[in-house]
Amino acid sequence: MAFMFDGQQTRFLGKTGTAPTSNADFVFAVGDGMGGGELGEFASRTAVEKLTRLLPRAFKMSAGGLSSGFHDLLNEVFVSIHKDLIKLGWSYQECVSMGTTLSLCWFTPEWMYFGHVGDSRIYYLPASGKLTQVTHDHSQVGWMRRKGKINEREARMHPARNALQQALGAGHQFIDPHIGSVGFQPGDRFLICSDGLVDGLWDQRIEEILGSKHPVGELAEVFVERSIENSGRDNTTAVVVEVQASNP
Repeated sequence: MAFMFDGQQTRFLGKTGTAPTSNADFVFAVGDGMGGGELGEFASRTAVEKLTRLLPRAFKMSAGGLSSGFHDLLNEVFVSIHKDLIKLGWSYQECVSMGTTLSLCWFTPEWMYFGHVGDSRIYYLPASGKLTQVTHDHSQVGWMRRKGKINEREARMHPARNALQQALGAGHQFIDPHIGSVGFQPGDRFLICSDGLVDGLWDQRIEEILGSKHPVGELAEVFVERSIENSGRDNTTAVVVEVQASNP
């Protein structure tokens, strides 16, 4: 999901394209619905509706160079989506397990603000630097890896690797969204992806592809194809964003 917004309107974006951040902010997000095909899709649509309604109100704040409110606003958005999904679960038995992960990147002229719940991921590759996983997997296995108790191979083989401690809805009573910001420079790239992509690609391979000479507009497709070749999972999503130098 990708859209742009300014002080007056919101517009959804196509699969590829280039646009300046001087007159609008941009949001790119990946959510992995759960609870069954239609229920997972409905959970994702609920998240999109909330994002397109709540985020544009912050454009004036962004244009004015005020950053102190971004954390609170993103937290409010995630909590609001979570509450809506939980209420649906209380009201309709078939919706009890309905939920979604959500990882989003919000690009302003100088900063990328991110919000995250679940095990979808945001990666950051500076033009001159090493790959970083920006978000924390909300799982016991993810915590163990961050603490150095297990390595990447052990995390990928762990029997509880898909057991989430947090998701939006899905019967979870408590969420603590991971929210932060990244300053970027021209040439930096970001990858937002579902856990299905990670199942098929190790971090080193993700870094190689993200830093490759493929046209940036083709990278998401390359990621999905390479992941499916290795894992066989077809529920794989990738969004790639490259920061380019602004025209004088």
